[in-house]
Amino acid sequence: MEITNVSEYEAIAKEKLPKMVYDYYASGAEDQWTLKENQNAFSRILFRPRILIDVSKIDMTTTVLGFKISMPIMIAPTAMQKMAHPEGEYATARAASDAGTIMTLSSWATSSVEEVASTGPGIRFFQLYVYKDRNVVAQLVRRAERAGFKAIALTVDTPRLGRREADIKNRFTLPPFLTLKNFVGLDLGRMDKVSDICLINLSSNHPFTLPVCSPNGEIVLQTNDSGLASYVAGQIDRTLSWKDVKWLQTITSLPILVKGVITAEDARLAIQAGAAGIIVSNHGARQLDYVPATIMALEEVVKAAQGKVPVFLDGGVRRGTDVFKALALGASGIFIGRPVVFSLAAEGEAGVRKVLQMLRDELELTMALSGCRSLKEITRNHIVTDWDQPRVVPRL
Repeated sequence: MEITNVSEYEAIAKEKLPKMVYDYYASGAEDQWTLKENQNAFSRILFRPRILIDVSKIDMTTTVLGFKISMPIMIAPTAMQKMAHPEGEYATARAASDAGTIMTLSSWATSSVEEVASTGPGIRFFQLYVYKDRNVVAQLVRRAERAGFKAIALTVDTPRLGRREADIKNRFTLPPFLTLKNFVGLDLGRMDKVSDICLINLSSNHPFTLPVCSPNGEIVLQTNDSGLASYVAGQIDRTLSWKDVKWLQTITSLPILVKGVITAEDARLAIQAGAAGIIVSNHGARQLDYVPATIMALEEVVKAAQGKVPVFLDGGVRRGTDVFKALALGASGIFIGRPVVFSLAAEGEAGVRKVLQMLRDELELTMALSGCRSLKEITRNHIVTDWDQPRVVPRL
């Protein structure tokens, strides 16, 4: 059967992947209301196309942080891609480069920054969590810099891991033949009471079950939590604040995108803290359930940014029409996550290439049918949303 749209890859991935792996990629937090809403909200935005415009030539190129890319469609960070396919992040990096767009590598990748860089030229960003041991953070940043990465995407919505019930039921663990490659070779110190047993698992091919370890070296698996939640609980710094965004700028000259903003208040604070850009994201609906879909939060953030920094959208994009709607609401570009891992699971590198090409083709068609010849011509007037003020219809 020929794949004709991005969403069809999910069913194929579900058939091919072990249940634990598919559930890890596919699930959201708690009731998964926001997970469904991230996609459904796009259907409440309708087009107001303009006609009789020469659309024989469509230009989708754009610039992100000074880097020219072929289209405003980029790849979001998704962890542990070798669970989906043996080539994992290698395949994704090659597909992104071939498409002329940006890949963001998760710090929890199963391929290192050096390995991804070895796939060839490409514009790549590095996603970062802040750990209690700031020396670990500094080492990760330096490693990304040396590997030629061009920006840091700082995830700020994860002081604790959201309650992902599928992972709890499945007792999610990283398969024993895989490891989080960006931590291999680092001076991990004690990572704040995390035992040497855990650290060995980070830096070897031993079964890595993502536990919290007690100071005496005993592995503690929380009975009411997932293994991943246990790991994060022991590593991520819950004291992270805006001052740390400023601190990050003292250890790197790379631009910092703040990922996880969904309110005007935080958008303004991000700009004050020196962010080079904002990614409107709810972590793929995997953190706090019942937050708005990112497309619903986008316009508020864009208005607060006042054009001072670019604003990007992450979450729920499955169609070129979705991309157009985000651009019409003020986004400078969008990031896709699950479509990448699902297509990777289904067809490897070829699948990721096809996802990027399908979204590109759909966006080009949407632009043509809406009367837009370039991204700059896409405006708020090209859409109407169900939260807009009712239009006044004159009486006959």
